Amino acid sequence: MIPDRAGQLLIVLLVEALVGYPEIFYRRIRHPVVWIGRLIAELERRWNVGNPGARRLAGCGLLLVLMSIAGAAGWAIERMASGNLFGIIVMLLIATTAFAQRSLREHVIAVLRPLQAGDLTAARAAVARIVGRDTQELDAEGVSTAAIESLAESFCDGVVAPAFWFLVAGLPGLFICKAINTADSMVGHMDDRYRAFGWASARADDLVNLVPARIAALLICLAGSGGVRVTLRDAHKHASPNAGWPEAAMAGVLARQLGGPVSYDGELTPRPTFGDGARPDVASLRSALRVYWRACIALWLAAGGIAWLQ
Repeated sequence: MIPDRAGQLLIVLLVEALVGYPEIFYRRIRHPVVWIGRLIAELERRWNVGNPGARRLAGCGLLLVLMSIAGAAGWAIERMASGNLFGIIVMLLIATTAFAQRSLREHVIAVLRPLQAGDLTAARAAVARIVGRDTQELDAEGVSTAAIESLAESFCDGVVAPAFWFLVAGLPGLFICKAINTADSMVGHMDDRYRAFGWASARADDLVNLVPARIAALLICLAGSGGVRVTLRDAHKHASPNAGWPEAAMAGVLARQLGGPVSYDGELTPRPTFGDGARPDVASLRSALRVYWRACIALWLAAGGIAWLQ
């Protein structure tokens, strides 16, 4: 018996949480996100030229190319797998590559371990792999804050959003979601080089994450048994229409204050704060990991519940 899409999603989530993306595959063929990234980098190098209007139009072209390739690949794989149990299994294994439950947890644990051992230098190096801010001068609270914020926001981008779009539009929706998210992370910035060229990718990423961000916040609040008041009060403070939701929810359930000014390329950038109480410490990061994993389990239960109802 071939499971319906919600059942397929549950299988994908469980397999990815248990196995992740095997290191042997990464060493030999890299990861699909790396393939997308190489294409984005090449097209950006060739197309991000001219006046701002031309750059914005070229950025729209980049987005259309990525969405077309990703959607067509997803459709072709689904078509070949249709009605074939072995094909469905292969398709679901391919789908796991778009999720980051396990790798996200591993990256945050890599920050937590040296923090617990008092090795701030190693903790700074580990958190630098998952955040874009300057990390060289961060103290233990700053490292914990950066890791918790990345964990909360990436729960939406790397777990909930792919799950939502797979449930809504199957493998094409999943692949398009991942392509847009990758484009936004690479070119959706506000500096002089990318402001015009990355405009379309940034706006598309806002749209793709609009519903998943609210779902992610709800799952975090359920996993932490609280945080709703802080989420509703503070989520709108973020410059992004979406990132504030999971971050405010995590701040609420931890009863800690996230956000605040950070440094990018040596320049201090003001940011609003989320939540109340003291700044996060190492214990807060441990708690955030527990909340994250429970939120993942809540997502599994939701997928299983939808599959059972259908």
